[in-house]
Amino acid sequence: MVADEARRRAVLEQSDLPLPASTRVFTVSNQKGGVGKTTTTVNLAAALARTGAHVLVVDLDPQGNASTALGIDHRAERQSVYDVLVGEMELGDVIQRSPENERLDCVPATIHLAGAEIELVSLVAREQRLRRALDRHLESMERPYDYVLIDCPPSLGLLTINAFVAAREVLIPIQCEYYALEGLSQLLRNIELIERHLNPDLRVSTILLTMYDSRTNLAQQVAQDVRDHFPAEVLKTIIPRSVRVSEAPSYGQSVISYDFSSSGSLSYREAAAEIALRGAPQPGKRS
Repeated sequence: MVADEARRRAVLEQSDLPLPASTRVFTVSNQKGGVGKTTTTVNLAAALARTGAHVLVVDLDPQGNASTALGIDHRAERQSVYDVLVGEMELGDVIQRSPENERLDCVPATIHLAGAEIELVSLVAREQRLRRALDRHLESMERPYDYVLIDCPPSLGLLTINAFVAAREVLIPIQCEYYALEGLSQLLRNIELIERHLNPDLRVSTILLTMYDSRTNLAQQVAQDVRDHFPAEVLKTIIPRSVRVSEAPSYGQSVISYDFSSSGSLSYREAAAEIALRGAPQPGKRS
């Protein structure tokens, strides 16, 4: 195992990852809770920033866990994504630089976001609020972000719909445990509806297997089942269960900076490299 990890690190160090020609906007989503959405968002963002990409994380979960993991202040009195969605504030006015990396920014979530689902109902173009704010900000930048990752709550309400409309790609983390595929068909149907009626550019481009325990037959079977169903979308990289990955957020860090040499850090760096090398799906084509 030690020799294998050393080999994988050497491959990563020698890799020259390309930057996308235009901003790639991902929604990280799965209506099932506890599958590693926030962990995946934060660690992929940190790994991409470490390779030289300019990355923005948009925290759309009222719990604000992505903000916490990136060391961002998201107390109730702070201006946040809530003020962009429900108020008239510009996205650029609420972006904070993460202490994690100078190339990593975050739009924090505060507890006020918990009421946004109800407040959005009466607003004009309620599904388009995040997309319009994000597009305006990207257009105003001299050098736009290379990647935008949107962390969603574990539901299919208006916040998640705003994320789907703002994104071009969907990244689905799937836990390598029993019931992994439960609810996935409903999620895919909802994505298809968003694509048909609100965002024709949306594609499920990436599926990442998380919380993998190689010691169990169940994890191996789940991983194989997912690969059989989604051969083109599933990344080769699998994220193992890792104590370091779980500990990192309590220190306001990603596992990339918390323990760079850990197996969890290595796996997320490999996943980020794979995403960068794959590139965005071509318009009009299915991956």
